[in-house]
Amino acid sequence: MSQNPPNLRPDLAPKARIEDAPRPGQPVVGMVSLGCPKALVDSERILTRLRAEGYAISPDYKGADAVIVNTCGFLDSAKAESLEAIGEALAENGKVIVTGCLGAEPEFITGVHPKVLAVTGPQQYEQVLDAVHGAVEPSPDPFVDLLPATGVKLTPRHFSYLKISEGCNHHCKFCIIPDMRGKLVSRPAHAVLREAEKLIDAGVRELLVISQDTSAYGVDRKHAASPWKDGEVRAHITDLAREMGKLAQPSGAWVRMHYVYPYPHVRDLIPLMADGLVLPYLDIPFQHAHPDVLKRMARPAASAKTLDEIAAWRAACPDMTLRSTFIVGYPGETEEEFQYLLDWMDEAQLDRVGCFQYENVAGARSNDLPDHVPAELKQERWERFMEKAQAISEAKLEAKVGTLQQVIVDEVDAEGATCRTMADAPEIDGNLFIDEGFEDLTPGDMVTVEVDEASEYDLWGRIV
Repeated sequence: MSQNPPNLRPDLAPKARIEDAPRPGQPVVGMVSLGCPKALVDSERILTRLRAEGYAISPDYKGADAVIVNTCGFLDSAKAESLEAIGEALAENGKVIVTGCLGAEPEFITGVHPKVLAVTGPQQYEQVLDAVHGAVEPSPDPFVDLLPATGVKLTPRHFSYLKISEGCNHHCKFCIIPDMRGKLVSRPAHAVLREAEKLIDAGVRELLVISQDTSAYGVDRKHAASPWKDGEVRAHITDLAREMGKLAQPSGAWVRMHYVYPYPHVRDLIPLMADGLVLPYLDIPFQHAHPDVLKRMARPAASAKTLDEIAAWRAACPDMTLRSTFIVGYPGETEEEFQYLLDWMDEAQLDRVGCFQYENVAGARSNDLPDHVPAELKQERWERFMEKAQAISEAKLEAKVGTLQQVIVDEVDAEGATCRTMADAPEIDGNLFIDEGFEDLTPGDMVTVEVDEASEYDLWGRIV
């Protein structure tokens, strides 16, 4: 068991889990999935198609007939990580197909790694399949290669990411995601709910709802209704969340909302949280608090109103957990603007916080802004910000000592059980550890725990 480190990058998905062994003679494709949960869902869709065609899936380069590397292009550091993974796959295997966000820049990849077999952009599933077919022919056996109803999942069996839309209509100056993934395209409401129902029926205990902009779900469809059960459901995040909650309630499964922009209609989600249909948890990417910085980012500049919204949300749902991510050292950020952010944090009292130091990204408009912050100052501000966030987190977790918490079990080993409360999303938030009476627990179990110890990011407790 390990405690949650304070510098955990908040943009990363859990490491992909692949456990199935191939049958004799079955063609094997390796998968390396980098980046965020949205990319992990893309990897799952690709692997589901490959499994249906008779391929086995491997997490290793050496045992595979070809390797797919699903890349990240969010930051320059992420691009470097993707290039390193491609190089490692080429060295270990030789047959490498590249896809994902960085695949939107094929010349950038082939300029460094000219021996890759193919480069495809995000969501280009057909092109990936064509490239795999060219590298190693499929060999399906319909009597053996049974595909689960939920498709191939790269997360532990008890939780699953559910992507409701793709793309984004925002034009934030620091971000090139819309250039790589396009404008907002929402899935039909009935298709999302049908997938949610299949996952819950298969035993998934937690649905993690994701997209580039979850609050905007359905805007591109003008919130059109589609048939569902004995009625209709609108392509609107409030309606979608309500119906998901109804699906989850009989089994006690959790529904967790991620990447929710603070539009006014978000307040309509809060009653669903207060009523227990959706977890009282909002993941909102505020990015900064000072109006001038937000304006330079080309984001809504209403931080004072945001504080009012937060107060209203907590008044309606006192147990709500708020997590967010921020950027420090954005071009032009003054000491006064940074101190404003720290003061805002004191008022907002966010429960879970991640933080990036600003990085230039090729193609981002923020690269051309004046007054870039020196690297040493960005690091110093990041440390001050994390110190503030850690102090808030420590106080909030200390207040939970003595309380009863429902937790979901993620892992069990010889030392104890690693769990999460309703306030904790996988990988990006903290854990609750049980080190006594855990022997009969298995991943996916939900138990009630009395909290008896707290640190800056994690809790310890005993089963009651």
